[in-house]
Formats: sequence, C-alpha cells, structure tokens
Amino acid sequence: MNTKFEAGINIAIKIPKSKYEKTVAFYKDVLKLEVVEKPITNPTVSRTHEVKFGNNVIWLDCVDNYTHSETWLQLTVPDVQEATNYLESKGVETCDELEELPDDMHWIQDPAGTVFNLQKK
Repeated sequence: MNTKFEAGINIAIKIPKSKYEKTVAFYKDVLKLEVVEKPITNPTVSRTHEVKFGNNVIWLDCVDNYTHSETWLQLTVPDVQEATNYLESKGVETCDELEELPDDMHWIQDPAGTVFNLQKK
C-alpha cells in the first residue's frame, strides 16, 4: 500500500444552532481572528463562517439538529479509491451518510467517533 495520509488544511467545527452566534463572536471579537461568512447550500449545514487559523482554515458550521459540537478533520491522499480500499481492509468503512459531499470524497471515523473528510491531495 503506497497511500500516504496527510493532514489537510481544513478543520470543521459543527456547532448547534443555539450556540452558533456566540461561537462566531468568540472567534471574531474575543480572539480577533479573520472571520467571514460564506454562502452554503447543504442540507445539514445552514450557515458557515471561514476562520483563518494560521496555515489552516476553521469552518464554523451551524447545524440545526446537533446537541453538542463536533470537530471534523481533513485527510488528503494521492488516490481516494486506493485509500478507501486500504481502510476497508483495516475495518474502517466510509460513512458518507453523515453529510453531503462530492462523489470523489468520503467520510470516515476513528474509533472514538472523530470524523475525517478523505479527499485527493
């Protein structure tokens, strides 16, 4: 297996609607980071803000049906299908039902439930 997993630049924090405005204000007004609302058309994310976080980007995603926040991470690989086959051989199955995404990407989870977006580098 030649697949090399690398951390991507994107970090998504899924935030319950009831805590969303205060969370955005925290990053913008308390931490004084660059925060910009971005348009989104996604059935599970109603709003999103992009936060410049060093070399990374944090996406603050408002999710109406969550009761607690979750942090989702990005993994990049040279070949998504090869990586998916490898992961499946190790007992890690995709969970693409979590949130809509392009056909050439997958969602996976670690044993603790941390979600990763698997995509081409």
